[in-house]
Amino acid sequence: MAATIFSSVFCTLLFALWANFPVAVAPGMGLNDFFTYTVVQGQGLSWQTALGAVFISDVIFLLLTVTGIRRMLVEAVPDVLKSAIGVGIGLFIAFIGQKNAGIIVKNDATFVTLGQMTKPGPLLSVLGLIIAAFLMARKIKGSLVISILTITVAAMAVGISPVPTGAGDFVSMSVPGLSETFWQMDVVAALKYGIFSIIFSFTIVELFDNLATLVGLSKKSGLMDHKGNIPRLDRALQADALGTMASASFGSTALNAYIENATGIVEGGRTGLSALVVAGLFLLCLFFAPLVTLIPTVATAPILILIGALMLSEIQNISFDDFTEVIPAFLTIILMPLTFSIAEGLAFGFISYTLLKLLTGRTREIHWILYFVSAAGRKPADLVIKNGRLVDVLKFRYVGLNPEEMKNSVK
Repeated sequence: MAATIFSSVFCTLLFALWANFPVAVAPGMGLNDFFTYTVVQGQGLSWQTALGAVFISDVIFLLLTVTGIRRMLVEAVPDVLKSAIGVGIGLFIAFIGQKNAGIIVKNDATFVTLGQMTKPGPLLSVLGLIIAAFLMARKIKGSLVISILTITVAAMAVGISPVPTGAGDFVSMSVPGLSETFWQMDVVAALKYGIFSIIFSFTIVELFDNLATLVGLSKKSGLMDHKGNIPRLDRALQADALGTMASASFGSTALNAYIENATGIVEGGRTGLSALVVAGLFLLCLFFAPLVTLIPTVATAPILILIGALMLSEIQNISFDDFTEVIPAFLTIILMPLTFSIAEGLAFGFISYTLLKLLTGRTREIHWILYFVSAAGRKPADLVIKNGRLVDVLKFRYVGLNPEEMKNSVK
């Protein structure tokens, strides 16, 4: 836990103090699961060797940043896809929220279906959604926090969340340290085993996931100007790359800018102050981890649904008269939630945009770098389909499978 917290704090502070960006980062859960169940358990590598692979991918990530390649990628994203990314992330967040609330459940015949709405969990989530929406409509500050606290208390009353009985349920005086994980990666062993496919997988997911999330959040927060430029982008990319590389040193997997940052943006966060507050709260988790476990998912799920709905406003910037733009936008939007992957949705958007513009003779509208991105865009997905692993990584982050289901899925 200490490695996760300290790596998250370090990178989030970089976003706050160096980039002045309202973005917090933490280890991506999908990459965590890929690291544990596929690389370590599945291939029998030591966790030190796997961390070495993470560190190498992070160095590549940093090189892509300092050489300006990542900035070029951001600037190459067409305006229509910048809007589509925000909408797709919104649908993604809302879908996750409905799943966590129990409003949507899996179904063998139809994949998903409506959950049992008479159960306490879904009912409390709907109540939380109503409370949050009402308070936001009345422009009451802290409406999301009020909703979470109200539903948490209600969840305790109906037995969904445990009722604290003592100080030990709120605070822990036993603070974990870094002695067992700090600088334990084995880069030499990672190179010796030649696990380049694993390094490639880590790098690709980091690159496209963070790219799409930063663009989507910048668009929603108003940081992106009318020309599609993002002020302080270089510093944000540098903070992201340096923090990600440091995570392996702490003993953690690669970091991701979380789409849940949209919650702070909706509450008015526009500067690094938001990230600074989150970094402080990350540190408090060293002591107040028991308190965090008292908050049930049914209390936070309504917030995800509401934030997802608010992010749909970007759809008004998409021209529905031009099929060379509406189709790529549609694929980006719909495939993010349906594939449980921001990176997959973005890849389909890049490819379809480039192909349609090329086939209709509108090559001047294609940034030259999109040809290379589109040519390589499906490579990660091809690897996923062939080895059945990387796509599981992207799904794990959002589906929330339990450890036993994860182990069965990667076999």
